[in-house]
Amino acid sequence: MRSRVKRLVLLSPLILLAFLLFIALGGIVVRELWNWLLPPLFGWHAITFWQALGLLALCRILFGGLGLHGSGRSGFRRRMEERCDHMTPEEREQFRQRMRERWGFGPTTGETPGP
Repeated sequence: MRSRVKRLVLLSPLILLAFLLFIALGGIVVRELWNWLLPPLFGWHAITFWQALGLLALCRILFGGLGLHGSGRSGFRRRMEERCDHMTPEEREQFRQRMRERWGFGPTTGETPGP
């Protein structure tokens, strides 16, 4: 037990350094891509490293969540799978059909349209 704690204490600075390096690299990549693409295409201003880091954080919050999903599945997909786990095969197919109709996909291949 003691060697495990000692190893963790010794690795903590390296883990922190790797984390900070990963964040800095992400900020640099976002800044370079922004400054390479958006000013010539749309006439927008170039951004600084700190603005790129803020943009990266904002995108992570808005589109990536906060990493609390656990298994890597999106929250919507996970909820749908959990809902479908409690359905019989007939209920599941009926649910899929309603979703197809609601979102305008119509019948899937191999199915004939209803009356």
